[in-house]
This record gives sequence, C-alpha cells and structure tokens, in this order.
Amino acid sequence: MPVKRKSRGRSKGGKGRSDYVQCSICGQLVPRDKAKKITRPKWILDPALAKELRQKGAWISTSVETKYYCISCAVHHGLVRIRAEEERKVVPRRRRSRSYGVRRRKPYVSLLGV
Repeated sequence: MPVKRKSRGRSKGGKGRSDYVQCSICGQLVPRDKAKKITRPKWILDPALAKELRQKGAWISTSVETKYYCISCAVHHGLVRIRAEEERKVVPRRRRSRSYGVRRRKPYVSLLGV
C-alpha cells in the first residue's frame, strides 16, 4: 500500500507504541510522536516593567510553557504549513533557538583596587 510520507507522519521510528498527549486546543488524544510540541518561555511580568527591573539589577524568573497540538489544529492555527508532494521530501531546516532570560554578566571588578 502506498504511503504519503516515509515516516507515516510520526517520529517514533521502530520503537512500537507511544503514549498519548492531549491537544491544547481541541482536547483530542494524539500520539506523542505525532503531535506538534511548542515550547515557549512564559513571562510573569509586563515586558516594560521587566526591562526596568532588569536595569536596576533584579533577576526575573521565567517558566517554560509546553503545549501539544494535533495536526489539524496546528495547520488551522498556522503552526505547520501544508507542503506540496516534492516539498514534503525535503526536511526543513530548524531555526536557531534564542536563549530567553539569559543576560550577559558584567566583568568582575575588584573593589580593593588591586
């Protein structure tokens, strides 16, 4: 039987059955290796207030928010694009991930003047 994709739309390889996760939008149960996983930092404060506090030297914590989407919701909300048959064979390059919440430290300066 012909298949549309070599992986059949999953990333499990030959490991057998995988557990299920719930779609964050519609609630459908989707295999974990088939669902689209989106991980984003969740800021607790308003960005303007956070910038002001950072300038004063405060450390602001962030929490990581992970959501899973079924394929139909991911396509509908623009997280995944529908590609032509030839484009499906090409693996898209991943974007570089930016490190959120990491600030550069000032060089150490001795207060003793040595």
